[in-house]
Amino acid sequence: MASISKIPSSAKDEDLEEEIEHFDDFTLASSWERFISEIEAVCRQWLADGTKNLLKNGAISVNISEDLYKVKTDLKYAMKSYCMEYYFGTHNDVGRGKGNDWSCALHDLQLSFGVNEFLVIAPQSASGVVLDGPEASKLLSAVAIALSNCSCLWPAFVPVHVPSRKAYIGIQNMGTLYTRRFEADRIGSQVPLKLMHLEGLYELFVSKFAFSNMDLSMHLFQVNLKMKLTYRTLPYDEDSDVQEPEGGITEAGGSPKSKHHNRKPWDDDCPWSEWYSAEDPVKGFELLTAWSEKAIESSLEMAELENASPLEAEKWSISPCLSEILSADSDGKRIGFASQLQLLIDALLMSLETQFVEDFVSVEHSRPENLKSTAVIPPPTVLDRVLKDLFYEVEAAQPDSAEGDHKYSRTIKGAPLESLFGQFCLHALWVGDCNIRAFWIEFVREVRWCWEESQPLPRMPANGVIDLSTCLINQKLHMLAICMDRKHQFNQKGPKADENGVFLSARIKADTEVQSVISSQDGDAQASCWECDSLSTPDQDPASHFSSFEHSGAVKLGDPEHSPCIRRGSAGVIGSMMLLKSYQNMHAPFTQDSPLMTEDMHEERLQAIEALGDSSRFSAQLEKDILSSDMSAFKAANPDAVFEDFIRWHSPRDWENDDNMEKGVSQINAVVESTYDWPPRGKLSERMSEHGNLWRKIWNEAPPLSASEQKPLLDPNQEGEKVLHYLETLRPYQLLEQMVSTAFRATADTLNKTSFGGLKQMTTRIEQLYLTMSTTLRCLQTNSISVDAEDIKDLKRLCTTFAHVENLITLAASLHRKFMQAPRLSESIFNDYDNFHVPKLGTVSIGRDVQKVFNNEQEVRQGEREVIASMFTPPTANQLWRKVLSMGNLLNGHEPASREIIFTKRDHLCENYYVGHAPRGYQQEFETYRMYICGTSNDLGVALAVTSCD
Repeated sequence: MASISKIPSSAKDEDLEEEIEHFDDFTLASSWERFISEIEAVCRQWLADGTKNLLKNGAISVNISEDLYKVKTDLKYAMKSYCMEYYFGTHNDVGRGKGNDWSCALHDLQLSFGVNEFLVIAPQSASGVVLDGPEASKLLSAVAIALSNCSCLWPAFVPVHVPSRKAYIGIQNMGTLYTRRFEADRIGSQVPLKLMHLEGLYELFVSKFAFSNMDLSMHLFQVNLKMKLTYRTLPYDEDSDVQEPEGGITEAGGSPKSKHHNRKPWDDDCPWSEWYSAEDPVKGFELLTAWSEKAIESSLEMAELENASPLEAEKWSISPCLSEILSADSDGKRIGFASQLQLLIDALLMSLETQFVEDFVSVEHSRPENLKSTAVIPPPTVLDRVLKDLFYEVEAAQPDSAEGDHKYSRTIKGAPLESLFGQFCLHALWVGDCNIRAFWIEFVREVRWCWEESQPLPRMPANGVIDLSTCLINQKLHMLAICMDRKHQFNQKGPKADENGVFLSARIKADTEVQSVISSQDGDAQASCWECDSLSTPDQDPASHFSSFEHSGAVKLGDPEHSPCIRRGSAGVIGSMMLLKSYQNMHAPFTQDSPLMTEDMHEERLQAIEALGDSSRFSAQLEKDILSSDMSAFKAANPDAVFEDFIRWHSPRDWENDDNMEKGVSQINAVVESTYDWPPRGKLSERMSEHGNLWRKIWNEAPPLSASEQKPLLDPNQEGEKVLHYLETLRPYQLLEQMVSTAFRATADTLNKTSFGGLKQMTTRIEQLYLTMSTTLRCLQTNSISVDAEDIKDLKRLCTTFAHVENLITLAASLHRKFMQAPRLSESIFNDYDNFHVPKLGTVSIGRDVQKVFNNEQEVRQGEREVIASMFTPPTANQLWRKVLSMGNLLNGHEPASREIIFTKRDHLCENYYVGHAPRGYQQEFETYRMYICGTSNDLGVALAVTSCD
């Protein structure tokens, strides 16, 4: 009976594995060889694609560098999954021999072994390293064979041991009989004392190629050395400690003062410090001192180098240590103007759902059912403090609110920074998360108290013209301040008002002279000075504009008797102009100032004109009160005047000279008549001479009353009550839209006062911010509830842009303070940072998928080294006890935070070892040993690369 042969179990497993993998090429003998074939296929594909195609096909940018990319693929071998990554750059000028050994944009493997492009193969596990030694060797061999098969010279690395050690083994085919092998490891603690010093590190490198037990310190081995030392300034909250007095006794004989007693915040004198304290964006600096390559022949030279001063280094460069608060991930974490403006936008959105300010509560409650009076409001102590600052703790002489403002600030329709409403909005940003319910009610209550008690309204001018480019609330408060001042003058009979409390001005032609006929009460013959205050009417010719003058002294105007034949209210003779019906000089009268109007009052008048149709006629009707007042004053100053005389004075364009007058005489000059050419020859214009002319009708009805005898054109009591009614009945949305515009303008004006030196790029950023705000906030200037969801999104994007510029301003201010003696470095560092973050301006999440770290270095020039060295103040006794000075090359008592050294040894190898052809006897210097050492006295990393002939 034939025996049944049993198939070996190993053969069964191999066949089963082949079936599972569906592999049909039976020329390969094992799964390991198939694994090599897969690696080779991938490498051939990457080689064929080239750099440009790999970038097009989705190569990933590596965070540390803008010129380092990687592609990866997944592999499987022996039921284990691996990931193979290929790192490459668009410019292969990194690594050894290119002068970029210390570039901060290098990958760890590039820095450690001096390679450019490379492969890394690692297991897809939690640790990402190969823990088994044989497995690592087999994995590296498979990659080396695959690279050799496709004639690829890429070095390949495998991470081993544990992740914290950052250990690698690697291999590179040099394309000849030579091979480079790599090995890196790290000592995380208990570094041998000998390896803390340069002498011991030199002997460590020499021991790798001096194969004997001889005393290495007694023999000469010429090696090349490059060294970089990194120093870090102490955090500014540590090195700003106040020094203790000598002897430990204070000047008062008591106990020593605390070291933190006299310390001030870094931004104590910055413009935003009144509202919040900003974290210093510059935590410190890293100073990198580099020694260029030099030949070392003994360990004694290394000992001398360790005692050398960092000032002897060939190259200095500095890099700022910036706070995480500047990064994009810190959105919402920083408390500043931008974060509070975001809360105000939320309040604006919520105000659309409310009808009355009494129902409006904190932005914490976003639903209508939560709008109830029992909601949490700021405590009374907070409101009292804010109101006290707004109304009572105000300097007597307020500076001009427009002084120092940005040129684009007025394009934003808000209140000026130093105005009452501007300061109210700034305070509102910090009161109960923008809870304006109780705050606004108390604010209006204080305004009414000032009105009723005849107290001046703080932070608002009591004179001047109402600025229609500001928000309506600011216009109303300006109107109220003027009414309060006039009301007070009426009660006190101040120097600006006459007996009836009428504010007067003299209106004359711009090119004529007024001969004053007014004498002061004490009999002085000299007339008082006049202040120009122009007043125009719809019927005035722009070419013949009038100027108005306000008498600054107490003057007795005219005769107390009201006889029509007595001249009253005269401001003086107008040049040589004569009255038509009598051979008398024409006198310019004192007239009342035209009544002030706010924006809504102008709109009401325009709507009335449009409703009636005849705009020109109705315009005259609206100006009837002013025109009648001027005519009455003119009649009182010129008792013998006729309607034509008033037209010649008030509206010269409506007086036409006869055709037989000399040509070339202008209309303006024609009014200045000579006494020898009287009566003047001319006539009224067609519109003034037509039947039923409104001006003539008003002239006939106007009584001859001087301005002091007339009823005031502006009733301060009536207009003041109208303003208060507007403030008390303001809808929440109408309030919030003006608060948003004013808050953006006020906060930007505050930040614009920051001193940051001559940073032109920062000036450009601020200008761009103003223009962006002006465009975005335009949706809030329609005086109607027209804001929609898209407008709210735009406003929130504006907050993001504002936050970016606010960060830049704090950074610019911090750099300016630290580099007062080296402004070039301040400007260079800031410009690098600004250019690095330009894509994030006006966006929310750009760059979050690829987070790059700002680590630009700036070269320090020879003349700037002393300034940088002075930043490393000698450590205090309190700081020294925590430090162990175990390394040399001290800088003002500070040891290096890290030390990096590159040792290299080169040999001359014959060219005939290589595949290429060269003239006989040609010698090439070849790097046979390279060691990179990095670390401190407590942490030491060593990476060794050896070229050998295998």
